[in-house]
Amino acid sequence: MTDRTRLLAPDVTFRPAELADAPSFAAALTRNRDYMRRWEPVRPAFFYSVEGQSTRLTALLADRDAGRSMPWVLADAEERVIGAFTLSAIERGPFRNGRLGYWVDADHAGRGLATAAVGAVCDEARDLLGLHRVEAATVTDNVPSQRVLAKAGFEQIGTAPGYLHIYGLWRDHHLFQRLLHDELPIG
Repeated sequence: MTDRTRLLAPDVTFRPAELADAPSFAAALTRNRDYMRRWEPVRPAFFYSVEGQSTRLTALLADRDAGRSMPWVLADAEERVIGAFTLSAIERGPFRNGRLGYWVDADHAGRGLATAAVGAVCDEARDLLGLHRVEAATVTDNVPSQRVLAKAGFEQIGTAPGYLHIYGLWRDHHLFQRLLHDELPIG
């Protein structure tokens, strides 16, 4: 894979995720567990372990190799994971779509990193993956994430009742999309 690292801030890079990131993911997710709890599914303790993250990353990277997903990380100057951005459920053919999910470490929130990284994901989705559209969903009361999407050029296209099981409940979500281009689908 070619080096697709981008500098988003003097101390933060955006790059493809690697299996070697598992220990750093485990530390970051454990550190941010309470902060992200209300936006995440209830997770078993194994999820927060190095082994759990190795298992998760192995599956994500297999999906990447099969063309079904693309995971990226935000890394600080010491190469510690401070955020993650994933396009999943990538579809080709006439749809050419991917679903975006992301988070940023509480200690780095409010710096514009999420907006910059969402823009980078959309660039990669268009230029590297040839997608036409990226979709995202947020719990209806996740206003900070909705602001990120709006700043990154997404538009709200609806609300889905009981969309995902988050924080122990089936939660309503606002749905967003960003159209990346109007070219004909190829391949």
